[in-house]
Amino acid sequence: MNSDFFRVAAISPRLNVADCEFNTNQIIDACRRLHKKGVQLAVFPEMSVTAYTCADLFHSSTLLKAAENSLLRIAEESLNTLGMIIVVGAPLKVDNGITNCAVVISNGLIRLAVPKTYVPNYNEFYEQRWWSSLEDDAIVTINGKEVIVSDKTLIDADGVKIGFEICEDLWAPIPPSTQAALNGAQIIVNLSASNDLIGKYNYLTRLIVQQSSRCIAAYVYAGAGYGESTTDLVFDGKTIIAENGKMLECNNRFSREENVAIADIDIDNLNRDRLHNTTFNQCIDRERIFFADSIKLEVNNHDDEILREIDPHPFVPAVGADLDARCREIVLIQSLGLCRRLEAAHSQRAVVGISGGLDSTLALLVAVNTFDILGRDRKDIIGVTMPGFGTTDRTYNNALTLMRTLGITLREVKIVDAVKQHFTDIGHDPEIHDVTYENSQARYRTMLLMDIANKENGMVIGTGDLSELALGWATYNGDHMSMYGVNAGVPKTLVRHLVKWYATQTENEATRDALLDILATPISPELLPSDSDGKIAQLTEDLVGPYELHDFFLYRFIRFGESPRKIFRLAVKAFNGAYDEETIRKWLRTFFRRFFAQQFKRSCLPDGPKVGSVCLSPRGDWRMPSDASSVIWLKEIDSL
Repeated sequence: MNSDFFRVAAISPRLNVADCEFNTNQIIDACRRLHKKGVQLAVFPEMSVTAYTCADLFHSSTLLKAAENSLLRIAEESLNTLGMIIVVGAPLKVDNGITNCAVVISNGLIRLAVPKTYVPNYNEFYEQRWWSSLEDDAIVTINGKEVIVSDKTLIDADGVKIGFEICEDLWAPIPPSTQAALNGAQIIVNLSASNDLIGKYNYLTRLIVQQSSRCIAAYVYAGAGYGESTTDLVFDGKTIIAENGKMLECNNRFSREENVAIADIDIDNLNRDRLHNTTFNQCIDRERIFFADSIKLEVNNHDDEILREIDPHPFVPAVGADLDARCREIVLIQSLGLCRRLEAAHSQRAVVGISGGLDSTLALLVAVNTFDILGRDRKDIIGVTMPGFGTTDRTYNNALTLMRTLGITLREVKIVDAVKQHFTDIGHDPEIHDVTYENSQARYRTMLLMDIANKENGMVIGTGDLSELALGWATYNGDHMSMYGVNAGVPKTLVRHLVKWYATQTENEATRDALLDILATPISPELLPSDSDGKIAQLTEDLVGPYELHDFFLYRFIRFGESPRKIFRLAVKAFNGAYDEETIRKWLRTFFRRFFAQQFKRSCLPDGPKVGSVCLSPRGDWRMPSDASSVIWLKEIDSL
């Protein structure tokens, strides 16, 4: 492929029962439109050539011959849609029976017929009256040309392998798609005629998404729709595309017109996850039933706009009915981690440095929640505010308000005089506002917190978040260090979201107002003196870049191992209208430069709970030499 993406479509056309000419025209018209959209794989429903509900008419030689002629017409038409693979459903006479098949057509030829493995005969399904399953591969002759009928053959479309199952197959305890995936299929297609019942759609979508996750594959589902017989059943025209546990596209059901879902499948990321997931590879060794050699086909490559949603904020829970539950779950992960650590260390108190910024606010809120769970007095949480050279009235007052309204013990330690003495001790000119000037304050604050914790039989709760760890935006052995880092698995965009969520949960108006003002305060370490108006002079995002960009880069790089070129392309789509390409390129280079250079800080992180799929713990998810070179990544960015 020229692109990391493979474009697929699931189509539910309008049909007439037993009217093969009408149905074929609908299929051909859809293929022409999809070809213009760059679709490389088009999937139609089960028995889409004849319609699924023909019943005993399937034993009519007239219908079977009409279906065969339709396949030949579609094959001829495929010469006008070169480079697109078409998969339709049709009945084929195999030996003395009729087989329900997914028929693969491409570039003028019928390439493969895949039989339905599990033919149901219960409830409303009466399929064994008409169709047989096949134990072994077979050959059928269509218009003088032999076509293999096999459920153990894949299509290889320029390196993208495609496997097949039909309707009921997905519902089996061991679906055929499992074996197809173990034999290399990155895309599974399902031609279905599953009727609609109350609650069935939700169950089915969960089944499809789960199977795509187990197989680390994409799943393209095309269901029968309007025009099927309604003698006893109704078919709602489901078209669904999922990828590795995530729903990409699904159509509006119950339409009288054609339904289509189109999406670009990220083949590169599927391959990466299979390479990374050792359980998947162990399962291949233990469970795989070997398939025949794949049938190789050529498809058109495309490199135009990506047809899938790219979430600009992948760490932030989507707005919806489960938003509150997701936020509670994250906080409980943090809180239960801290509960166990406090109990195991026999710590009587928690010590948190409170700056009036986002990270220390979330750490304090988690500590309060933890003590509530443990049934301990909140007064055993010691919040320490340590105003220094750059502390502004806004952050100072917010810190005080938060501690007072949450009912914890408040301590204030002014660090200016002590740090000035430290400057004298090390021979530093306090008028030189360099890294020594800044880090001396951060390290002094950490020393105070550690010593207070020792004195009070307490534990220092770390406030640094995942985004700061990725960029190394922490003072080594300063705010970089703690006794337990509750925010270690929480990136900045999620920190902001959780603090906002807390603000909606609290009934204390003063706490809520403080939280909302903290959210509105520019992010800053406040290590440089404020400006002439007493406002923050040192803005973090002016120095290292917007955190929403860096969190996007971090997610794509760690979760999928994507290249800078691909991350850049995805970021341009995700942040269209928010950042121009030059801005994205600039901060992408900053991200990779800093990520590599700052690994030494991540190599000695304090313990902290993993919250999401991305984590940088050197004991768990991320192991990287501190002196690894970033040259090839930076060269790729420079070539963009």
